[in-house]
Parts: sequence; structure tokens; C-alpha cells
Amino acid sequence: MKKLSIILASVLLLAISYSCSEDFLDKQPLGSSSETFFYNEKGINALLIGAYGAVGGSSLWQVSWGASIQNWTYGSAASDDAYKGSEITDQIPVNEIERWEVATTNNYPADKWMLTLGMGVNRVNEVLNIISLTELDPAVEERFIAEARFLRALFNFEAWLVFGDRIPIITEEAENAAEISNDNPQGAVLQHIINDLQYAWENLPETQSQVGRPTRYAAMALAARAYLQELDYASAKPLLDNVINSGRYELTENFHDNYKIGTNNNEESIFEIQANVNDINESLNAEMGIGLNWPHGADIGMCCGFHQPSQNLVNAFRVDADGLPMFDTFNNTDLKNDQNIASNAEFTPFEDEVDPRLDWTVGRRGIPFLDWGIMRGRDWIRYQPDGGPYMPALKPFFYKSERYSLSTTTGWMTGVNANNYRYLRLTHVKLWRAEVAAFEGDLSTALEHVNDIRRRAGNEVVMGRVLIDSLSTGAYPWGYGEIYEDGTFEGTDDSDYLTGGDVDWTQPAANYKIGEYPAFSDQFEAMRAVQWELRLEFATEGMRFFDLRRWDNLPASLNSVPMVETLNNFAAGDLRTRNFMSGAVFTERDKYQPIPQNQLNLQPDVLIQNPGY
Repeated sequence: MKKLSIILASVLLLAISYSCSEDFLDKQPLGSSSETFFYNEKGINALLIGAYGAVGGSSLWQVSWGASIQNWTYGSAASDDAYKGSEITDQIPVNEIERWEVATTNNYPADKWMLTLGMGVNRVNEVLNIISLTELDPAVEERFIAEARFLRALFNFEAWLVFGDRIPIITEEAENAAEISNDNPQGAVLQHIINDLQYAWENLPETQSQVGRPTRYAAMALAARAYLQELDYASAKPLLDNVINSGRYELTENFHDNYKIGTNNNEESIFEIQANVNDINESLNAEMGIGLNWPHGADIGMCCGFHQPSQNLVNAFRVDADGLPMFDTFNNTDLKNDQNIASNAEFTPFEDEVDPRLDWTVGRRGIPFLDWGIMRGRDWIRYQPDGGPYMPALKPFFYKSERYSLSTTTGWMTGVNANNYRYLRLTHVKLWRAEVAAFEGDLSTALEHVNDIRRRAGNEVVMGRVLIDSLSTGAYPWGYGEIYEDGTFEGTDDSDYLTGGDVDWTQPAANYKIGEYPAFSDQFEAMRAVQWELRLEFATEGMRFFDLRRWDNLPASLNSVPMVETLNNFAAGDLRTRNFMSGAVFTERDKYQPIPQNQLNLQPDVLIQNPGY
């Protein structure tokens, strides 16, 4: 399939902006084109690609970490899944997000607002306006409108996740967006998103010749996720069934296939955010919003050590004798870690049995880190006291063998790579359908979908039992090799991956175990299993905070993870590992980010602030 080229179209959009101004002093800007240049199929497609380019969050500026489509700040670091990482003095605004102390002047939410509403929705509305003024083949016009409205729904959905109902509903018919209030009737934002998505699923094709463009099933899946934010299970159910029963998607053989560049756009994928590198300066067509979230250690050092998985998350992967989650006791004690233990000191990883997805999600000491080498612990962590003992989230990373071909060769954020972000995939749909079934008391359907995912999780484990406990610099990448009487050693190199070094490659890296549920006795047990499966499967993917928030609206008898209790217990338990969360308290206010103060200043008496700020 041909991949959608996300070439930045900033000059095209700037051309439109200038042409709509007050004649720009009656002089056409240098490098711009007449607006009429775009009044044809080729021109509109170019503008539409410009709207796609905004999805990744790096469209008109290089640094856009607060706008990341992967929501590593709002969905992950603000939850019990991850820490901001790095050190407390770098990217201070994210400290506020992690500790639930966000000021209205914090620039990260301001970036998200700017990207989703100021750029994304605005771009789509410009495209829709030009479509309305252009004579096109009806089928082409219908497809363009459907793609544009899918994108507008996506931008609004992302803003809605972060800011809640207080976002302005701006359509292509708005004469002055600056006069549109964000004080909406209850349900209006969701309805606007659904209206766009319904048009999309009614008019988009079942498949696209270019991966990266949405299909009708992508629109259905996104609409189902939107309904689930309000626990509207009845409306989500038929959409999820349509995707599952379409026969167009199937689970990949292995869990990790959803996180490798070589398996981008696979059979499980419903909608992926495409990533290209080394095609333009500094690889701006990749996801720059996670450009800080790469290893910072000397051996594989990049930039900048952010988004480190939490100890609470690692504990959540522990299993009982049947290979099932330890729901009530998982966080009573911490699985052994190397916090504050030097890399050249002895440390033996824990022997507890864990879900195999742990080591595809978390980089921890003494475990092979893809093909880069044995993870050496503290030397590979930017600053353990603040960020904890684990590497930045592993899922978006790349293999050493792919460096500089599928990772960027320019710029200073050298971990940026060509790994797509699987925004919607069949596993989402199956687990959401399981959640609907659990709520309805359809225990057999919930069991089927949950066990499908767990069965797949056991197909592949990280291989390579590390045989040494001390990991000084000389142990890179795969151990010391032959050690002589005088203390010198032979050393290892990349060729020892899967074959040699101080690693037994015939053995799993840890004690992995995963079991299937034999049955669910009631709705509570089914819902709890689904909630845990969503956490384990999508850990560090920017969903956890939003899931906790929506589950708060479940009947108390069905929700095992009330949000305030869950996050405050996390903060208290985290003091066993580090002091960063000392004094942090999560409250109802913190369920949504504040409306950026700069927007309130620009639109006084038009926009209103979220409660509590």
C-alpha cells in the first residue's frame, strides 16, 4: 500500500491565511500563492495533507511536546503509569502536570490547545470552505469532505480529552472564531464530534490506497471511543461490532508487533499516525511531541530521558500462581528494583513471575534492551532520584540495527524515528467491546475478548537470561565475555546479540507467566478484568488517565479503581521509590487541564475557565 506523505504544507496554509487578510497591504507575500491556486482536486488534496501534517503535533514549530498526539503528559505522566522522568529542573511545566498542580499559565496545555483548535480545526475548516467553492466530481468531493471531517473530529476529540466540555465548537461556517464561546450545553461537544464521524463513516471507503488516510472503520472506532468517554455503551456497541465483524482486521501474532517499525500498518491497524524520518530537515514528519523521551545513558545516549514508567506500573504486571493479575495486592510491596544502586555494584533482578508484556513495555536493569545491550541500570538513567529506575517508555523506540536509517540523522532530538503511533487498532476495539459486555452482564463475550488478548500476549517473550550481576561500562553491550586472571576481559560487541556474551539466549529473560480467565462470576469481576487488561496492554500509551476518569462514572459496584483513591494511593506508595510525589494530592479539579490563560486573555468575556482554576 502507498503511504500517505505527510509533507509539511505550512506555506500552503500560510498562503490561505494571507489571502484572507486585509489585502496584506495590497502586496502578495513572497513565496505565497493565490488562493485560487487550490480550487481544484490537486490543490485541495495538498491542503488536506497539510491538515494531516498537524496531527503529529509538529507541524509549524519544532518543539511541541505539550501537543503530542500520544498524550504522554496528560494521559500517562499524570496517571499512575509513568513519571515525567529526567530531572526536576528540566521541563518544569511537566512537574506541575505529574503532581496535579497545573497553573493556568502552563505552556504545555497551551500547546495542546493551539495544536488541536488553533491549528488543526482551523486547517480543516479552511479546507472545507475551499471544497465548498470548488467544482469537483461528486465522489471526490464526498471523500475529501469525509476525510476532513474525520480529522476535525480527531482534533476536537483530543482537545475534549484534555480540557473537557469547555472547548469552542468551531465549524467552517463560523464568521469569527474569536467570538465563539466555550460555554457549551451538556453533550454538545460529543454530539459535534459524532456528527463529523458519522458523516465520515457513511462516506469513507472500507479501505484506502494510501495508509494514513482514515477508513469508515476508523471513523466508527473513534466514535466508539468518544461514546465510551461518557459511558454511552449502547451507542458504542454497534460501532464496535461493525469493526470486529467487518473481517478486515485480525490480531497480530505477537504483542510487540504493534510497536516495531518493521510492522507499521499491520493487519491489526485501524488508524496509525504515520512517521517519516530523514525526508526533511530534523525529521519533522515524525512525532516530535515525544522527542524528549529517549534513553539518556552514555552507552546509547540520546535525548532526554523523559517519560519513565512508574514502579506502580511495574508492580501491576505481577501475577499469581495462575498467571492472573494480583488485583488487590499488586502494590503492597514493590518488585525489586535498582533505585540508587550503582551499575558496577551487584544487583540480581527479581525472580517473581510477571506478565510477559512487562519487558516489552519497560526497560529495566539486567534485561536485554531490544538489540542495544543489557540494560545497565543507573548509568542508563538520566537521574534516578527524580525519574526512577526504569528507561523511558520502550514502545516507541527503535532497534539499534535501525539507527540512522529509520531514526533521524539531523537535529538534537536523535531518538526521533519512523515508528508509527497505533492510534486505533483491533485490540482497542476488542477490549472496548469487552467493557460493553461486562457492563451489560454478557460475561461470555467479555471473557472471549479478554482471553483473546491474553492468549496473544503469551506468544512471544523477551529472550536472554543475563548471567552477570555487575554491569559496569565494560559490560556493554552483552557482557564482559571471557574474563582473565589479571582482571582484563575479552569484551562483547553487537554480533553477540542472540548468540553469545554473558547471556543464555535459550532462556527467557525473566520468569514470565500469563493465564486465561476460566470464567467471570459476575459483572464486577468482568469489569475489573477489562480495566486491568486495558492498563497492561496499553501501558504508557497515553490512555490511562482518561480511562480512570471515565470509569469514575460507573456505578460504585462496578468500578474497582475510583480515580481519586487510585491516584492518591499511587502518590503515597511512590514514596517508597522516590520523593517527587511528596505532598501531591489529586482532587476533582485535576480531572481536566485548565483553559490556557493566554487564550482567556485573547478572548475576554468569551472563554471561561474550567472549575477550580
